[in-house]
Amino acid sequence: MKTNITTKKLTFAALFMALTIVLSLSIFSIPVPGGHLYLCDVSICTAAILLDPFYAFVVGGIGSFLGDFFFYPAPMFVSLVTHGIQSIVISVFAHKLFTHNHKVGSIIGVSIGAVIMVIGYTLGRAFVYSTPEYAILKLPFEILQAVIGAVVGVILCFPCNLRKVYYKMLGNE
Repeated sequence: MKTNITTKKLTFAALFMALTIVLSLSIFSIPVPGGHLYLCDVSICTAAILLDPFYAFVVGGIGSFLGDFFFYPAPMFVSLVTHGIQSIVISVFAHKLFTHNHKVGSIIGVSIGAVIMVIGYTLGRAFVYSTPEYAILKLPFEILQAVIGAVVGVILCFPCNLRKVYYKMLGNE
């Protein structure tokens, strides 16, 4: 797979990665039974809609891995795999499979990505914490986190025209 690396694309990926790491902090989360509801899914979904699959993986997989590594390392590999796959799937749907209608591809991508995130974290929690009960307790909040990330990501990119602004800044209107 050939990736067209430009300074602007690299800068946007770095910006979204930093945002993902910051939104992984507990101060930007909502306390819920069994842990926190994190807002990093908003930046992961938005980045995956805008960026190609390679950069989407860097933002979602590596960004969430680093957020966990710095602040709460237990689930860092679960985050790497789950958010990495989620980001690639969203980006592939938005850029490769629905080239004629990016909005439809993005909506389908974030929907499938939300399912991947919920399943990945539920299985990951059961494995990391060795208790399926803990994973089930957190399940409704994982679903809510995935839905918030997917919905806000699509709203930012299409009704708020972030996608149009992004491509204008890249020079590819």
